[in-house]
Amino acid sequence: MDLIYGTTNKAKVEFMRRRVGGLGIALLSLSEVGAPTMRIEENGKDPLDNARIKALAYHGALKAPVFSCDSGLYIEGLDEGRQPGINIRGPNDRMDDDEALRHYSALAAELGGSMVARYRNAICLVLGDGRVHEHMGEDIASERFLIVSKPHGKGVEAKGFPLDCLSVHMGSGKYYYDIDGYSDKYLNVHDGFAAFFRRALKMI
Repeated sequence: MDLIYGTTNKAKVEFMRRRVGGLGIALLSLSEVGAPTMRIEENGKDPLDNARIKALAYHGALKAPVFSCDSGLYIEGLDEGRQPGINIRGPNDRMDDDEALRHYSALAAELGGSMVARYRNAICLVLGDGRVHEHMGEDIASERFLIVSKPHGKGVEAKGFPLDCLSVHMGSGKYYYDIDGYSDKYLNVHDGFAAFFRRALKMI
């Protein structure tokens, strides 16, 4: 089955292609289907709201099965008013990779050199004819991890994921960059996303 991933982030497309490998899904990017450039106002209250807003907007434009994802970053001990939440790159997604890296490095330094964080992730799949499947659960949330003030010497390896080089595994104290297969261990969402698509495919 062909599914369009409603995101302009190429790194996220490649990440999700690895997640759905073996499920019989041909995952297509917006550029591959000639999607028009769209400015979508992501004004939801949480990741699921924003995933739904994007998926419905892209489905309305493309008239084809499309899904979108969204994430929120939550930092333990940080005042609610300063929580990144769905605004990981600041209001209106204004921070680029370098700016986000500097911002979270400085915030970790302010909090003593490190802070415990977690991503909550959501997905919404719109098939048409009123068929919408969505999910935001623990099985697609990241594990708790540390964001530290000192970036890994490699810098940002994957454009679109600037915080990876500040991310440290809580159990070992190692940067995830120094752990084989770090993206799976770090995000801990492979089985959750795969299970979501398996459930959705059974309903089609």
